[in-house]
Amino acid sequence: MDYHDLTTLGIAFGLGLLVGLQRQKVNNQMAGVRTFTLIAILGVLAGFLTRDLQNPFILPILGLALTALLVVANIIKLRAFSDPDVGQTTEVAALIMFAIGAYLVVGDRVVGVIIGASMSVLLYIKESLHGLIDKLKEKDFAAIMTFAGISLVILPILPDKTFGPYQVLNPRNIWWMITLIVGLSVLGYFIYKFVGKKVGIISNGILGGLISSTATTVSYARKTTDTVSISKMAAFVITTASAIALVRVMVEVGVVVPDKIPVMLLPLILQFVVMAIICVGLFYSINKESGDDSMPEPSNPAQFKSALVFGLLYGAILLAVAFAKEELGNEALYIVAIISGLTDVDAITLSLSQLVKTDTLNAATGWRLILLASLSNLAFKGVLARVLGSKELGRWIAISFGIAIVAGAILIWLWPVSWHL
Repeated sequence: MDYHDLTTLGIAFGLGLLVGLQRQKVNNQMAGVRTFTLIAILGVLAGFLTRDLQNPFILPILGLALTALLVVANIIKLRAFSDPDVGQTTEVAALIMFAIGAYLVVGDRVVGVIIGASMSVLLYIKESLHGLIDKLKEKDFAAIMTFAGISLVILPILPDKTFGPYQVLNPRNIWWMITLIVGLSVLGYFIYKFVGKKVGIISNGILGGLISSTATTVSYARKTTDTVSISKMAAFVITTASAIALVRVMVEVGVVVPDKIPVMLLPLILQFVVMAIICVGLFYSINKESGDDSMPEPSNPAQFKSALVFGLLYGAILLAVAFAKEELGNEALYIVAIISGLTDVDAITLSLSQLVKTDTLNAATGWRLILLASLSNLAFKGVLARVLGSKELGRWIAISFGIAIVAGAILIWLWPVSWHL
């Protein structure tokens, strides 16, 4: 007895029940739990017959037969009901369920299960999905379409070759980094859309770090010029956003050089812990009646112009880092990290991670340079907060960022080479 085939049949039975339950729950006139279960089993049997008889025509013939049955059922439904459901969701779901049943036999069973389960979830969240779409604005659609163009249209057609001096400019690699950064920003932006504008100061700091810690610093600093009483709250949000930005840096490192995570992430995690402790201290000293804590609405994070600017900046930093290492030695990289971190810590992080990935740069030096760039970015945001915000905000930011910068400098200076995950 082939227990593998029995297991396949059981999986198809379960997936058919799952999708059928959802369709019957919404009182679908076309097919319910029994019909979908039978369709899934039909798909499995079609796969068995195709495999065992080695006849490639059995599967498409049964698929066409099922399609014909669905067409006839639709005709009957249109004549039998005065107000029939003219949607095609159930019919398409039935054909997909047949294909899943067959794929469980002739393809990858895990992929089939994932597709079946995903389809049932998609059918279940119909109302929530429609509600979400109704809430989207024009700029939200623009963000989705721009990201789709960046990731699904442009990225696949770019050449995967290195060009230019020092052989560090790879168009596909550069655009993949653009896709990663824009994707993280779009994720934060749509989390903002889900949770709404008024979500509390902790969520504001987290969202600010996901979207843009620099933009969050500018927004909250300007708030304090009109309402000095919220300076401590603004300092908490800005510090929290900067801590989350460090998490974002760690995600970027993990994506680009996953094999170097044991060496590179532990000191960055400790730096984050220091900043988290500072955030906790600020939170418990905040006056809860300190005024408006609404999250400023961010602009479209997937603007094509911004993506191009980031790509150019990333490429320029790649060249600067390669030049400094080749012509001036590793010491010059620290100056490059400080200058680059002032403007965009993502670009220098990805650039250095690429060098570590290709073994052009030692991982221990890599995380030090990345942390140094993050500290440089902290200093820059501290200056922004002081210039654009109230004096009280400047004092609180000087304390919180000062502690974080000193802690980071100690990690860079004294971290033992043998310490890693």
